[in-house]
Parts: sequence; C-alpha cells; structure tokens
Amino acid sequence: MVDDDRAKHRTRWRPRLLVGARIAGVLAVLAVVAIMLHGQLPEPADVMRSLRAAEAEWLLVAVLAEMASMGLFARQQRRLLTAFGVTMPRHRAVALAYSRSAIAISLPAGSALSAAFAFRQFRTDGASRTIAATVMILSGLLSMGALVLLYAMGFLATATVHVSAALSEQPILPMLAAHAVIVAVGIGWLATRQLPRRGPRRPHPTRWPRLAKLLRPVAEAVRSSRDVAPRHWALALGAALANWLTDLACLAAAATAFHLDIGVVELAAIYLTVQVVRQIPLTPGGVGVIELSLLTGLLAAGAEEAPAAATVLVYRLLSCWLIIPLGFVGWLVLKTRRSDRVAGATPDQLDTVVEGPASLGEDGVGVGPRRDVRDEQPPDAGTARQFAGLPP
Repeated sequence: MVDDDRAKHRTRWRPRLLVGARIAGVLAVLAVVAIMLHGQLPEPADVMRSLRAAEAEWLLVAVLAEMASMGLFARQQRRLLTAFGVTMPRHRAVALAYSRSAIAISLPAGSALSAAFAFRQFRTDGASRTIAATVMILSGLLSMGALVLLYAMGFLATATVHVSAALSEQPILPMLAAHAVIVAVGIGWLATRQLPRRGPRRPHPTRWPRLAKLLRPVAEAVRSSRDVAPRHWALALGAALANWLTDLACLAAAATAFHLDIGVVELAAIYLTVQVVRQIPLTPGGVGVIELSLLTGLLAAGAEEAPAAATVLVYRLLSCWLIIPLGFVGWLVLKTRRSDRVAGATPDQLDTVVEGPASLGEDGVGVGPRRDVRDEQPPDAGTARQFAGLPP
C-alpha cells in the first residue's frame, strides 16, 4: 500500500518536474543568447532597409527551395507507404507534409500530435494499424538518420581539409598513418580469431524496463521492414537527405539575397548546429530559440547585424511561419478529399474487427513489404474503406 502511494506521488509530480525543467532550459538558452547578442541587435529601421535592398531573384530561389523541401518530405513518406503496399496520392502526401509540419511547429507536444495525425491519415489511405505505425516510426528514423549523415559528411569534409593541409606541411605523416592502419588491421584480425564462439543468446530481463517499453515499437518497426527492397530504402533516404539540403539551400539563398559575406561551409555549419538545438523541444517548433540561435551564429561568423537579421526573418518566414496557414489548407484538403485507392486488402477490410488500442503487431498477422508495388495501382486494385475518425 505504501509503495502504491509512493508510485502515485511520483506519477503526480513527474509532469510538473518536466515542465519546470523545460522552462528552466528555455530560460537558460535565452540568457546565454541574450549575453551573446548584447549590443549587437540591429535597429528595426536598419532591418527594413536591408529587406528593401534584397535581391528579388534570390528570394524567389529561397521560396522554391523551401517548396522543394516540403515536397521531398511528402515523397519520403509516400515512398515508405509504397514499400509496404499502400498508395497515397501525391496531392494527399503534399497536404499531409504541410499539415504535419504546421502541427509540429505550432502546438505544445507538436511532434507527438503530428505523428498521431499522420497515423490517422495513413489509415485513411488503407494502411493497417501495424503498417501505419511502422511507416510513421521509420519516417522519423530516416529523417534523423539523414541529419546524422549530413553531420558525418561535414565532419569528414572538414577533417579532409585539415589533414591535407597537415600532410603538405609534414610529409612524414603519411608514412606514420600507413603504419598505424596496418597495426590496427593486424590487431583487429588477431582479436577476431581469439574470440570464443558463443552459443545462442538467452533472453534476460532488461535493466531499464521503461526504456525498453519506449523502444519496443521502434524495434518492431525495424523488424517489420527487414524485407523492404533496397530500392525503396535508397529512394526514401535520398528524399530525406534532399529534404535537409533544400532547406539549407533556402537559408543560403536568403543569405545571398542580403549579401551576407559568409562561405557555404560556415553557413552549413551554422545550419547543422541550429538543427541540434531544434531537436530539443524547448518551445513548439523551436520558435524564438531557433531565430535567436541562428542570428547568434551568423553574427559570430562575421555577418553584419541588419542583413543577418533580415536573413533570419526571411528564412523563418518561409520555413516556419508560412507553413502554419498552408498546413491549415492541407488539413482541409485531407478532410474533404480522401483517397479511394489502396495497395490491396488489409486486415481492416476483413469482416472481423480487431479491438484494442493502436499499437504495433495488434492486427495478428505478419506484415511485410511488397516488392512488386509500383507508384500507381492497377485499375482493379481494392478500394479502401473510409474511416470517419481516429482508428479504434
């Protein structure tokens, strides 16, 4: 009885502690940014002059780049659905991309609400609970994986430049590096030969049951996607990478429109650093924190105050603030026009109804991707049952 009371007490106070920690984090970030921007913020009149002096051609490039970024996000989700035998029309995929982004950047706990909204729309287009949840999880993993890949590419490019400069100054370094590689390969070969053979792994209780519970849907999604054709993985990952790169191109075009004297490598480093801050849910969509962090990075790189502020305003206008009204339009499209084409029968189209909460693996059947799915369905493909509300 005492243990139950203690558990209830901890459960009651945990949300308050999380809210307090988030508020403290926001205040700490704002305090650091305020110290760094002290005396560097431009006057509003100077920012307006920079806006009026912008090159319209590069502003148009920024608009097109951000539109391409949203289109690639839609393509990423659509490709994953295709890999599992579900077809979502292009107009619905684009509308879902805008509406998901609008939810994520405008509401508290926007990422979770955005994922739930995507789950519902996947179900509307004929996906089973398992497929909808799997695609939802894999889409997030691909986006994060693409961002990590961009970090790795940037790190390797920077390391290559520094190593090349060091080798030109110290010719003996290539010889030392070659010897180090040979020694490392030899040690690895010997270590693998000495490893004892292990028998089959036995299941054992996890040390962190709560973490295991959180990661279980991810593990199930990965298991469900093992048979996905490499072509689908390549196209989905390519769309995720291009999504980040076109968003970076939007920032670069805005910087060029205001004549910022910052190199592409420096701008990419600032962008990737800001994306790290963006992954921390201090505010919905990072509103306020992203603007200040981006402005701080541009000023630290040597940009002038007024053009840097104008660049941040234009970039965030295109990548955040305008997405919210466009997301409402996308929500109307999804609400009024529903797809009637699916890849085939799903467990939801059977006469039996599966009861229970939505989670991975509840449909009671093995889920695997179809390798023979094309972008468009044949005329005699099955028709999806229309879902009036959230899936049961």
